[in-house]
Amino acid sequence: MNSKIYMDNAATTRVLPEVLEAMSPYFTEEFYNPASAYELSGMVAKKVSEARETIANAIGAKEKEIFFTAGGSESDNWALKGVAHALRAKGNHMITTKIEHHAILHTAEFLEKQGFQVTYLPVDDKGRVDLQELEAAIRPSTVLISVMFANNEIGTIEPIAEIGKIAHKHGIYFHTDAVQAFGHEKIDVNAMHIDLLSASAHKLNGPKGIGFLYIRTGTKIENLIHGGSQELGRRAGTTNAAGAVGFAKATELAVANMDSHNAYEKRLRDRLIDRVMAEIPYTRVNGDLENRLANNVSFCFRFVEGESLLIMLDKKGICASSGSACTSGSLDPSHVLLAIGLPHEIAHGSVRLTISSDTTEEDIDYAVETLKDVVGRLRSMSPLYEDFVKKQK
Repeated sequence: MNSKIYMDNAATTRVLPEVLEAMSPYFTEEFYNPASAYELSGMVAKKVSEARETIANAIGAKEKEIFFTAGGSESDNWALKGVAHALRAKGNHMITTKIEHHAILHTAEFLEKQGFQVTYLPVDDKGRVDLQELEAAIRPSTVLISVMFANNEIGTIEPIAEIGKIAHKHGIYFHTDAVQAFGHEKIDVNAMHIDLLSASAHKLNGPKGIGFLYIRTGTKIENLIHGGSQELGRRAGTTNAAGAVGFAKATELAVANMDSHNAYEKRLRDRLIDRVMAEIPYTRVNGDLENRLANNVSFCFRFVEGESLLIMLDKKGICASSGSACTSGSLDPSHVLLAIGLPHEIAHGSVRLTISSDTTEEDIDYAVETLKDVVGRLRSMSPLYEDFVKKQK
């Protein structure tokens, strides 16, 4: 067992040595700006183009359809704001879900203040969108549907191909936030009818600070960042050449190892779920057990406060979270858990454990034993739990 067990891979992942090695020259001897006119810069520009092509191939896209950004949040902002403003004359309505990442939800709220209309679809108790409800929400003024590929908190994978098919049947653009799925799930933008797709390198053992937005050829979208003519004139700012090269290397490794990593992580994930559910009473698994990311486990422990649980796990050497890293400072229960129908008092007792190919079976067993101890100690201090146990007797 490692001295520290990292089980928060949905928040970020370690950069692989091969990725760091691929990036290194572009910080030092190959540091040139790829937008400059001289030969040395042209060599860097060529490497960036190769990186773009590698990423495009991973989702069945064309090289010219991949636009590098600073990360998933920028890509999400660009997709929603860009389409909304480009198509404002056609319509002012978009559809998303109640369980999206805040990069989508807060962008949608911003657009509402500018006069756009947004429908926030409910989900079932597993976190899945109802396709009939989605189609019924479409209006003549609908210009975009945005549904995340896989949820960052509970791991549920949405019926993306079916949603894309509905969108295209009605002549509507379809965007998916694939930040948690890219490099972990097979994605084909053509088979899945995806027009825009967001991803971020640091979720698949790549560097922080770089992502991409896939934009299908012909999609009408306004620029988010103005200035220079980088990214085919679509996104201003000096190209992060080292980041692009690192993202491509991480993508190459993730795609090559996807099947073996998923099989390994699923086995450990299921061991964690099976043991916790059998050995810690009054616990629930959140999300869809079938349509689920291989590395994601989300639990709610009744009569336990999630923040206290995380602090005690940390003291025992386990790095976990209560959901999205972007909301770790909030005392409110997860909007995702509330959306799947959990009451506040149960949603407050949540913990998310996201593993990787570095996780061992020994790590899993230590996590289970630690959870048993910590949950037991916290419940022993809860008068609500004491009263509940007495009533059960």
